[in-house]
Amino acid sequence: MIYEGTLYRPPSEARSLIVQVTIGCSHNGCRFCTMYKTKQFRIRPLDEIKQDFLEAKERYGNQIAKIFLADGDALVLPANTLQELLLYIHDLFPYAKSITSYGTPKDILRHSVRDLSRLHEAGLTMVYMGAESGDAKILKQINKGVSREKIIAAGQKLKEAHIQSSITLISGLGGKEYLQEHALESAELISQIKPDYLGFLTLMLEPGAPILQDIKEEKLHLLEPDDIIMEMELFLKHVDTEKTIFRANHASNYMTLKGTLNQDIPALLKQLEITKKRGAFRHEDWRRL
Repeated sequence: MIYEGTLYRPPSEARSLIVQVTIGCSHNGCRFCTMYKTKQFRIRPLDEIKQDFLEAKERYGNQIAKIFLADGDALVLPANTLQELLLYIHDLFPYAKSITSYGTPKDILRHSVRDLSRLHEAGLTMVYMGAESGDAKILKQINKGVSREKIIAAGQKLKEAHIQSSITLISGLGGKEYLQEHALESAELISQIKPDYLGFLTLMLEPGAPILQDIKEEKLHLLEPDDIIMEMELFLKHVDTEKTIFRANHASNYMTLKGTLNQDIPALLKQLEITKKRGAFRHEDWRRL
């Protein structure tokens, strides 16, 4: 099997077979992200991808239960090509419970609902989409490359095609300047999409992230743990999305939160209150991307 550069995957794909369908990310311009900066984006030839899966079959047989299509956005492939690949994977691994990938809003919107439905029927079970924020100003500042309206449309399109969605937001992305806007507009965005899963990371920046220049020029002031709690409280008090599985338990988070929205919102708010009162935050040295 061939791997190029560092691999990234969602935390929930820890035990998945990972095969690179693309190298890098087609957008690769978000100002907070350094994940794919050393890679030149390209789509791998289909025969190379199939060969990797064939080698995995020979090595692991029916032990593989989950499959993740890397790198940044497998949905950039034409629908017919991706359908062919999904059917090939299903033939090799008929007992696999899930086939998932990252998907940018632009790539999701490139496909019709009919094409997305075909991909679901061929085996695509869930798409991880980074929304980051629901606020238009913040999306522009981070160079997300897509509007909040298109993020919402992409999430709704996945739902219409019966593909599960896992949406990611980033606590602290608006800094102290846009704490309230980030919380409230993100709550509104999620309320409109109503994803199956919602995950929160907390902003951490590696050397080379372009947004560091904003901090240096004091255009962006990072949130303290108490600010993060305030932001999360605002979000939870305004979001409306029944049966969405909620997780804020990434290594970047100052605290661990998990539950199901909307039913667990009162308990989550109580947990935030206790955490703030006790100052029981994850130590800065223990946070990781």
